[in-house]
Amino acid sequence: MTALRPAPVVELELPRSRARRRSLVISLCLVAAIVVVSVIALGTGAIYVAPLDVARTLLGNGSRVTNYAVLDLRLPRVLIAIAVGAALGMSGVVFQSLSRNPLGSPDIIGFNYGAATGGLLVILVIGGSPAVVSSGALVGGLVTALLVYVLAWQRGVLGMRLVLTGIGVSAILQAVNFYLIVNAGVADVARATVWLTGSLNNLGWPQLWPVVIALVVLVPALLFGVRWLEVLEMGDEVAQGLGVPVERARVYLIVTGTAACAVATAAAGPIAFVALVAPQLAKRLVRSNGAGLLPAAWMGALLVLVADFAAQRVAGGLPVGVATGALGGVYLAWLLWRKP
Repeated sequence: MTALRPAPVVELELPRSRARRRSLVISLCLVAAIVVVSVIALGTGAIYVAPLDVARTLLGNGSRVTNYAVLDLRLPRVLIAIAVGAALGMSGVVFQSLSRNPLGSPDIIGFNYGAATGGLLVILVIGGSPAVVSSGALVGGLVTALLVYVLAWQRGVLGMRLVLTGIGVSAILQAVNFYLIVNAGVADVARATVWLTGSLNNLGWPQLWPVVIALVVLVPALLFGVRWLEVLEMGDEVAQGLGVPVERARVYLIVTGTAACAVATAAAGPIAFVALVAPQLAKRLVRSNGAGLLPAAWMGALLVLVADFAAQRVAGGLPVGVATGALGGVYLAWLLWRKP
């Protein structure tokens, strides 16, 4: 009898190696697109700066006028847009993978609304500086994540139950947000409404550094959790068979994913649909069913950057959340048209 030989390991590794190479190539292309859009955004405005002059200014060889326009006025906004979009993209990957549902993004599940409620409580009830508002949004997002997890628990947390529970909690939080706004003063309502829309207006270097520091901590934490995320997508039984501590891994990913979403919300308000759209677009480009954390991060950064540029220069200074909302609506309509 002829002994059966095991299949060569190389044949099993080829698809994964191809996917990683494609993911790297797509990430580099997205980074290149971010650089191009950033240079255009840094040079466009009341003080026009040519692309070469933008490059010279960034390298420290600009004039007094270009230094003011590029470094003082526009660069913080561009960097905040990139950081916020990257955080939302990574958060979307985590929750869509955990729920195994393309609609399982933090703004659908309700974590976005939890962060918004935390920020609104600070703005309308407690009062405080932007740093306190950011802390309130972070706490609100994490508390909402814990609440959704506890309510969705039933001998484990299934993806569909997580989504449905999150939708219910988000509806309650929206009602709470409207109640807070209706019973607030006129000045506070104006400030809260702008923040709720999702806006990068009037943000500068002081608002950038907290986001950067948070991402320095969160990005390695999320990259560490991706190894569990890819296995959890196969199902809890398979993950347990492969030695993954399922519930501990799920809690870890929910906390880190919620923190990324809350950090973005704290910086710029609840910017809609980026966490929903960015992972799906990145996945289509990479052509992989796995959790592509970095491609989704770069895609989210590019979406927020382009949306903010369009809102400023084309739509006459609208908040970026309005532009991403329109983008998300078009994407959902396209999704329904593709999959009747």
